[in-house]
Amino acid sequence: MASIDTSAPDPAAALLERPRSRPATDSGPPPEAPLDAEDRHRLLSGTHHDPHAVLGAHPAPGGIAFVVLRPYAEAVRVVVDGRSVRLNDVGDGFHSGVLPLASGASVRETLPAYELRVTYEGRESELHDPYRFLPALGELDLHLIGEGRHEQLWQALGAHPMTHQGTRGTRFTVWAPNARGVRVTGDFCHWDGTAHPMRSLGSTGVWELFVPGLDEGALYKFDITRPDGTHTVRADPMARRTEAPPATASVVEVSRHEWRDEEWMRRRGDVPVHEAPFSVYEVHLASWRPGLTYRQLAEQLPAYVSDLGFTHVELMPVAEHPFGGSWGYQVTGFYAPTARLGTPDDFKHLVDAFHRAGIGVLMDWVPAHFPRDDWALATFDGEHLYEPADPRRAEHPDWGTLTFDYGRAEVRNFLVANATYWCEEFHVDGLRVDAVASMLYLDYSREEGRWAPNAHGGRENEDAVAFLQEMNATVYRRCPGVVTIAEESTAWDGVTRATHETGPGAPDSPARGGLGFGLKWNMGWSHDSLEYMGHESVHRQYHHSDLTFAMVYAYSENYLLPVSHDEVVHGKRSLVSKMPGDWWQQRADHRAYLAYMWAHPGKQLLFMGQEFAQGAEWSQEHGLDWGLLDESWPAWPDHHGVRELVRDLNHRYRATPALWEQDTTPAGFSWVVVDAAQDNVVAFLRWAKDGDPLLAVCNFSPVVRHGYALAVPDSVGAWQESLNTDAARYGGGGVGNPGPLKPEPAPDGDGPSRLSVTLPPLATLWLRPA
Repeated sequence: MASIDTSAPDPAAALLERPRSRPATDSGPPPEAPLDAEDRHRLLSGTHHDPHAVLGAHPAPGGIAFVVLRPYAEAVRVVVDGRSVRLNDVGDGFHSGVLPLASGASVRETLPAYELRVTYEGRESELHDPYRFLPALGELDLHLIGEGRHEQLWQALGAHPMTHQGTRGTRFTVWAPNARGVRVTGDFCHWDGTAHPMRSLGSTGVWELFVPGLDEGALYKFDITRPDGTHTVRADPMARRTEAPPATASVVEVSRHEWRDEEWMRRRGDVPVHEAPFSVYEVHLASWRPGLTYRQLAEQLPAYVSDLGFTHVELMPVAEHPFGGSWGYQVTGFYAPTARLGTPDDFKHLVDAFHRAGIGVLMDWVPAHFPRDDWALATFDGEHLYEPADPRRAEHPDWGTLTFDYGRAEVRNFLVANATYWCEEFHVDGLRVDAVASMLYLDYSREEGRWAPNAHGGRENEDAVAFLQEMNATVYRRCPGVVTIAEESTAWDGVTRATHETGPGAPDSPARGGLGFGLKWNMGWSHDSLEYMGHESVHRQYHHSDLTFAMVYAYSENYLLPVSHDEVVHGKRSLVSKMPGDWWQQRADHRAYLAYMWAHPGKQLLFMGQEFAQGAEWSQEHGLDWGLLDESWPAWPDHHGVRELVRDLNHRYRATPALWEQDTTPAGFSWVVVDAAQDNVVAFLRWAKDGDPLLAVCNFSPVVRHGYALAVPDSVGAWQESLNTDAARYGGGGVGNPGPLKPEPAPDGDGPSRLSVTLPPLATLWLRPA
């Protein structure tokens, strides 16, 4: 929503008497302007809600009164229509004077334009007075903020360089409804905000100040006077750029990036995501190759991801965070890409590079909680503002953080606008929403007596439900082609159901619409399948259901199958190291599991490093073990072979509609072998909309199975291997089926044809019609 830009010039039309008997700069001191003692005290203590009513130029008996607050200034002159008059130093940094009117003149509603000349340590500077400007925020913006419905909130709040009333400067605005006063402070005033008190814009709780002459690059914060009279200095919640941690100041920012991804943006929504190929490479930018900036990453990462055939990258949280060890999941700067790797325009350059390489960009988004840092959001204006006042709802026991107050319209607006901000301003193609379950349940990780039920007596956080529904509906309406993805670890009904479609609701709460996400992480599948793979092959027969159970609920939501960073840290071991047996068996299991995953209904996500079977857990400080792919390393063929497999999985997956076109409908899947627990074998068919099939066969035992009979459709005359994870080029033993395989009629002549297949050990086969 555009703000008002009152750029009409101020008339300085002969209102003031100009002596003709002496030079314009040789005027004697004018009479002092009256200054109420209470106004003086409130301005100095930072508790004035309307400093513009006192400071600046105002009508006075017999002339115009000028009051300027400039601590430490040796002298202040006011310059009007070429006339310079030194104001009286009236103590405490105040300078004032009443300039007489010209004979017969009268003060009109528009006061004359003027400038200030301020002397510090013998040096005089010419500047505009912030207190001669009208509010630079429009009434419509204020109305929408008050309603909690400003969908482009970042254009109204924060720091915005602009031209206002013909003068270049920066408009500062901040929401702090409980503050007794707010001042802007920064490097431009030596971090003393006394001279820059902001005005309150009524019941909205918004404070505003236009600072002329201030432009991009300036560091700033807000000096807030709490209700109890104490002060707190806070970073801007809406800052679009920050200092690099551990520094915490906000930075005035102007974007100059020119996008070159028009073709990508035009076609990204042509096919619904659940009917399109969707394989994701999850990346922690700072540790993919430690030391690279956004722009350096743009030279390497898109090409790498494109070569491997992934359709998307998912970036672990990019928003600014003070502690690197949180991996970005404890956010303080929700509107600012982390300055550790460069500027916001540098990050846009990276997204642009991905799009030009044909890669979509997903971003982890963390609206579930925020840290308690005393310069950020916690008790922002002296009261519980962004977090609930009730500690039973505010405290997040797992992470020592605070939750958002989803029931407050302005807080909901802050988050909903933030979701659209990343999609609109940074062209992000999707948001993976972190820790959704912790938002949905009031008793999440809370012991009995430490949580408060909802109005219906239930455990569901109805405010969070409404927020997620509003966020999803807004993002999908404003940003065609974008997908939202829920990391939701429970059986909540309707996570990917449309918000307008009503489901059964919880037993103790009314029926409600879906949450509106496009996809949901299938964490049950991850847990069960990795649990199965972790057993020695001789014991897998007793855990066969871990491999097959996901198909019982596969179509209850639109699923994505994640092998994420969560699975390869904190002692869980890397993917290849989870597998039992010797190194050969581990790699074989790793390869077989990936091909099983890529063939299974649902989209795929793989965390970086697992594409080349890194043996060590991921370390943020160390980064990936790229040396494993160095040809001087003895075992490099082993790791290179796994990466070759991932490349082929992705490219063949993208070329095979049967693997993605009907991911969310039962028509896209049928079992061939489901109960061969003693064999450690599963087999299933995937179907494209036109009936074209793919047959996936997994042998999770370390023995070759010759002549393994599979029931296949009579419509296919012959089958051939499309992919074999035991191929020698992947590091396997080369066991397989080199020629076309022709089905034979069922022995009794009744039922489907039988296909006799050789199953390699610890391997997955993909077979296509020859």
